[in-house]
Amino acid sequence: MEPEKQNAHVHVARSIEPEKQQISEAIKIKHERSMRVYPELNLSHGEYVIMCILKHKISLVLPLGASLLALTIILTAILNMDITISILTDLGTGEPKSGDLYVIFGWAIALILVIMYSSYYVYTHNRFILTNESIIQEIQHGLLSRNEQTVSLANIEDASYTQRGLIQQMFNYGSLRLSTEGDETTYRFNYVYDPREKVGILNNAVEAFKNGRPIDAD
Repeated sequence: MEPEKQNAHVHVARSIEPEKQQISEAIKIKHERSMRVYPELNLSHGEYVIMCILKHKISLVLPLGASLLALTIILTAILNMDITISILTDLGTGEPKSGDLYVIFGWAIALILVIMYSSYYVYTHNRFILTNESIIQEIQHGLLSRNEQTVSLANIEDASYTQRGLIQQMFNYGSLRLSTEGDETTYRFNYVYDPREKVGILNNAVEAFKNGRPIDAD
């Protein structure tokens, strides 16, 4: 008769605090540099910025161009107040007082300056940031409207770009498009300079992250 086997209990000691992932000295330097350059980002241990994309300056042409044109017209009207009053009188508005016109033009100039500042603020606060772990998309819709989205490189299913029309080809800008796995969410960032190069860097980062190899980027 065989002896009865007894269940063996093995006790393994495990530390209460999990050990931090070991990172190389090169990655540590990149992480510290990214923390200095982008202190507003919440980067994880060993995470660093590979590239930060701002919108192409051509996105400022329409709002700033229209604002400068309106500003030029108003300043011309102010410098030629007698002619301005004569034109307004001929239009059947009566003979306006120069003092009233100065007030109106002053408010118009202030409004135009606010629009110009708002356009530049929105331009500088729209960013597409690629790190070795994730993508951070910061969208500034206006002075008081902001949206931030973060997606892990592990969830990126496809990255592509589009360039439509002669203007985009001439000035070499277009749109980046990202699609994610699972919920099939699509992210788009417009007015990207040299989108072909940016997509190449992005795809390299995604492939390296999923395969567990270092990302070939400075």
